Formats: sequence, structure tokens, C-alpha cells
Amino acid sequence: MPDHAAAAAPGAAPGVVRVTVAQVAVSDDHAANRETAVDAFQVAARAGSGLLVLPEYASAYDPRGVGPEHAEPLDGPFVTLLRERARKHGIAVVAGVTLPGSDGVRAANALVVVDAAGELAGVYRKVHLYDAFGYQESELLEPGPADAEPVTLRLGGLTFGVLTCYDLRFPESARRVVDAGADVLVYPAAWVAGPLKAEHWRTLLTARAIENTAVVIGVGMTGKGVTGRTLLAGPDGVVGLEMGEEQAYRTVDLDPAPLAAVRQTNPSLANRRYTVVPTGA
Repeated sequence: MPDHAAAAAPGAAPGVVRVTVAQVAVSDDHAANRETAVDAFQVAARAGSGLLVLPEYASAYDPRGVGPEHAEPLDGPFVTLLRERARKHGIAVVAGVTLPGSDGVRAANALVVVDAAGELAGVYRKVHLYDAFGYQESELLEPGPADAEPVTLRLGGLTFGVLTCYDLRFPESARRVVDAGADVLVYPAAWVAGPLKAEHWRTLLTARAIENTAVVIGVGMTGKGVTGRTLLAGPDGVVGLEMGEEQAYRTVDLDPAPLAAVRQTNPSLANRRYTVVPTGA
């Protein structure tokens, strides 16, 4: 069974958000993946968390590629389960899903954001498809629109913004979400294993935190062919949580006060001279 370690102190200050990250394995068995999500909610509920984060492709995953055969609509079994469990436990959730595409041929790699009342608060469709390192994600998936409004969720004293996996390699994506008000950037991922890939993952997550003076949480899928290695970096670049390749849950408290202090000392967001403009491509 996955282990659970709570790094959150009881009696947290106002505005603090307790987050459980689920570094879990996902298969092509949709029913089994729904059971994994149920287990993750139970862990988050026992920890008293306000937010649960599942990895990319949490509804179904095949290391050979995920396409329309694994797509479910927003009113399908997986998202319906997330909404029911979020409402039951009073816990918001971010999870990777595969949705039917618009062209009838490909699917869409997406994140759903469900609030603690079980309402669908937002859907982010992955903009940057993984056409790199010998993979061609665009053969099975269609990209999300680059000019779509960023998806954010306010919890406690923090605003969370979401991006997916390969988006991590594009700093302008993160800056655009921060411009929309995000204090915390959440990257659910199925980060493919390979030479230097774990090093890239760690370096890029830390860089996105430093350059945006934001908390960054990368939640990795574990299992065959992916790296796991869930990581949390603070706005000063200090790594506060780093996991290995094992299946496990961790719970942390995010306090808006230290983030505000870092942004006051290092006002790089205010000092910048450029803005991010989507290409629309």
C-alpha cells in the first residue's frame, strides 16, 4: 500500500491551504484508476486537506500513448466520481483526464479543476504537446488553444493555477498564469523517464518557482516508463518536498505569508519589462 506522511502542522494559521499530492501509478484500466482516485480522496480527507492533486492522465494511461480510446466526456465516470468525492469530503481536486477531441479523430489531454462543493471550476487543455524525445503526442491528441484564459482556483489565502507536464519547458506559459493571479503553479505530469529527464524535471520546476516568485508543485505519475519524483519548490527556490519513484502520498501546508515576504524582497514580477502574448497557434 502507498505510504502517507503529513508535513502539515495542526492548527494552521488563517489562509493556509493544506494540500495532498498523490504520486500514484495509473493503468489503462479505467475502473482501477477510479479506485485509485477514491483512495487518494480518503488519504486527503484523513489529513484534513483542502486540495488533492492527482497526476496527468489520472483517468487512464498507456506508456505507448493515450488517444481517443481512453477519452471520457466531462460527464463521464471519472470526472463524475471526482465531483462526487469532492462534494462528499469537502476537498477540491486537480486531476489529469483525457477528453474527446473536437475533430473526432484525436482526443484532448486536459486537467479538470473541481472545487470543494463538487462543481467543475475549470478545464485546462494542454497547449504544448509532447512532440519531443522521440514521442509524437500530437498524433493522438489535439493541442488546447494557446489564447484560452488561464485556469485558476482560489483556496484560503492563495490562488492556484494549473499547467500540464511538457508545458513546464515553456516559461511563458507559467508567467501567463501568474499574470492571471496565481500564487501556486500546479503541474500534474507523466514525466517520461530517460537520460537527464529527472534532472530536467527538478531544474525546471525550481526555475519556474524562482522566476515567478511562486510556489511550484510538480505531481508526477509513478510506474513503468515515468519518473515520479513529485516536488514542491518555494518562491525562493528552496525545495520543501521531494519524492522518489515510489507510489506514495504526501501532505503539506502552504502559507501565503512567506510567499508575500519573498515577493516583497524580490519584486521581479514588478520589475519586468516584457509581457506574454499568446500566438494563438
